[in-house]
Amino acid sequence: MLASAAFAAAALCVGVMGFAIQRGATCTVAAMDEVVGRRGCKRLLALAEASLWVAGGLLLAQFAHLLPTMPAGYPVNRWTLLGGMLLGLGAWVNRACVFGAIARFGSGEWAYAATPLGFYLGCLSVPWVFAPAAHAALPYGSPVLQAPGWVAVLFLAFVAWRLARLLRAPSRSALVARLWAPHGATTVIGLSFLATLLLAGAWAYTDLLADLARGMAANRAARCLLFIALLAGAAWGGWTAGRWRSTRVSGAQLLRCLAGGVLMGWGSLLIPGGNDGLVLVGMPLLWPYAWAAFATMCLTIGSAQSLQLWLAKRNAR
Repeated sequence: MLASAAFAAAALCVGVMGFAIQRGATCTVAAMDEVVGRRGCKRLLALAEASLWVAGGLLLAQFAHLLPTMPAGYPVNRWTLLGGMLLGLGAWVNRACVFGAIARFGSGEWAYAATPLGFYLGCLSVPWVFAPAAHAALPYGSPVLQAPGWVAVLFLAFVAWRLARLLRAPSRSALVARLWAPHGATTVIGLSFLATLLLAGAWAYTDLLADLARGMAANRAARCLLFIALLAGAAWGGWTAGRWRSTRVSGAQLLRCLAGGVLMGWGSLLIPGGNDGLVLVGMPLLWPYAWAAFATMCLTIGSAQSLQLWLAKRNAR
């Protein structure tokens, strides 16, 4: 796989994904901060639209007989909701979700190197802390992949509408600004992830860390190289956007990022899936557990932010 043209193309797509994560400041914590602090939902809608792009692309690939084996779905149970809560709490403690951690590391905030380490340790310790039952896959396939042809036609109409809006930019600079605004960048994330999925199979760096923790990582070398490509893309995005600032790391920052990573690792195995896998795999496939877990994650982050804001206002009196 490492020597194939498909892998080279997949690595390029993952690098583009890292660049888009950085340039669009894509993060569920930032999205909920917009909801709580500014009563807006543009970033949250952008994440939902990324899922829509992946879903439509998967449906078209299904009709073209290009679709690889898709991950199974799982039932919604207490572990799903607890996992969503831990994922949200970990993202809040970390001050960034698994997307945002990549963007921050790519900006030179070196403390966020502790987030993947914490995530790995969380996945490693889940059996000792929670002892969850094994996840039983649902006995049926994704409803997206069973959709009729007219749904694909509607998606193509949506693609044409989105492209027309993008190309109506009055200048090249305005076009670039629209492309790398949070909404446009999140769309690029969805498309680059879709291309990677078709070229190299389902891939998310949180799945890699979880599989490494459980000793189940197939194609370990290739997937680690894709992770490096993701980080390189984020670093390039930070450099070209003028966000690169090599920051001094404190013990408190390292501890916060490590603890946040551990909580997100716990949550991802209980669900199962990190928020990157939920947004870009589970939600596009319309698995109810993914939507329930992501909604719980968002509610947990929003509740923590609201409480923090209320305490800050109370102390300021």
